[in-house]
Amino acid sequence: MQLFTVDHANRTLPLVRRIVEDVVRAHARWQEAVIELDLLGSGVRADHPDARATALEREIQAIARDIDQFQSELDALGIQLKDRRIGLIDFPSEMDGRRVLLCWRLGEPSVQYWHDEQGGYAGRRPLSPTFVG
Repeated sequence: MQLFTVDHANRTLPLVRRIVEDVVRAHARWQEAVIELDLLGSGVRADHPDARATALEREIQAIARDIDQFQSELDALGIQLKDRRIGLIDFPSEMDGRRVLLCWRLGEPSVQYWHDEQGGYAGRRPLSPTFVG
């Protein structure tokens, strides 16, 4: 597993930000299509599938494949996608000899937080000025 310093994580952000923006946009489209399909499904009989429902199912599958591809790009970089809806990712790192995760969310200007591997987003803490990872 690749470990990131804060500097290395921040240097990857231009690329990572573009991928995560794609993930968030695709996830929103996927969610809208699923909701529309659910609404259509309440009025469609199983023995007479609706053309719109069939098109939505194909669209949902295509968007899911796109999201999987974006996730694969992040995986290849050694970055963990934690929340597709808000664009939350973690960079594996080390602090004082223990594994931690540097945490970044779409919209933040740089990597500014970290948490324990089990801590998650709720356990985020600001990076100290001396942490170099």
